[in-house]
Amino acid sequence: PIYIYDRLDEPTRSMLEQTLAYAEGAPCGVAFASGMSAISAALCTSARAGQHILCHNVLYGCTFSLLRNWLPRFGIDSTAVDFRQPQAWLAQVRPETRVVYFETPVNPDLHLIDIAQVSEHVRQLNAQRPAEQRIRVIVDNTFCTAHGQRPLEWGADVVVASLTKSVGGFGTDLGGVVLAPLELHAELLGFRKDFGGVLSPKNAWPILVYGLPTLSIRLRQQQTTALRLAQFLEGDPRVARVSYPGLDSFPQGELARRQMRDYEGQFAPGTLIYFELHEADARPGLRGRRFIDFIAENSYAITMAVSLGQVKTLIEHPYSMTHAAITSHAEDPHLIHPAGIRLSVGLEKGDDLIRDLRAALEVACSAAS
Repeated sequence: PIYIYDRLDEPTRSMLEQTLAYAEGAPCGVAFASGMSAISAALCTSARAGQHILCHNVLYGCTFSLLRNWLPRFGIDSTAVDFRQPQAWLAQVRPETRVVYFETPVNPDLHLIDIAQVSEHVRQLNAQRPAEQRIRVIVDNTFCTAHGQRPLEWGADVVVASLTKSVGGFGTDLGGVVLAPLELHAELLGFRKDFGGVLSPKNAWPILVYGLPTLSIRLRQQQTTALRLAQFLEGDPRVARVSYPGLDSFPQGELARRQMRDYEGQFAPGTLIYFELHEADARPGLRGRRFIDFIAENSYAITMAVSLGQVKTLIEHPYSMTHAAITSHAEDPHLIHPAGIRLSVGLEKGDDLIRDLRAALEVACSAAS
């Protein structure tokens, strides 16, 4: 290639894009400065003014804000509906619908969307539409990464992911990627050039050289610890609910074991845990806030932060942090539980993590606190 301008193409970033596309089984990949930049590019190259996006009703807070607050300024409308109910979301498809968008596992409570089922419904819809009106299925694969789930294998058209999370892995570099069919490649490059969300070569390098080569070994160890922590939390009477795809109690266990698989065919339940504390009074979320405050001030091994997928164990309160864009809307706060906690498991010793969690539970749920 002849490189004439970094916003168009550059060799380090290009190598990262090729590697990510190969890992995901995609025809091409385009890297961006952040996960949100990648999501914005995927949506804006698949829908334009006067068209419509159909999305799952629970999304990462910034994605929700993009769809609710910003894309309408460009004439792109969206409807949120529960994708676990096929008849409900199919009823919301319009002639102008061009995108079906969801995460799986869903942030923050880890319920799953059946990629193959949604993709088959969209395939049937597209069979009745001219090519210029076809709907694209776009899946956010940040939580699993290509190591643990490859949505294109289940019929999705486009995959987006944050490279800041597990793929980067060390909490030092921002990045995002769109894995897409070749028909979108030139448009994605043009969007990146003109909107300026370009991944720096210096950021691409550590993701390529340190993040990707260690991804599988990090995730396998983190998953082992995550299962242990999930079992500990499930056994504590102060915890009302634990959601982790690796638990026998996970409601969508069959789907999880079918859809979330690594390259060797082994079940890959991921590194995130979601749990809710029992509420003791009429003040919703009080125990969750106490729990998070204690961790922030006293924890030895757990860090309060809104990111995930790092070698450090990170914890946050979605209702007031990552998903505040949802809870601030009067019609939507019920979608996020005020007592819910999201835990991203790192590489620390399980004993140390359990010690921190137990101490926080004792303070958050004590009668005197």
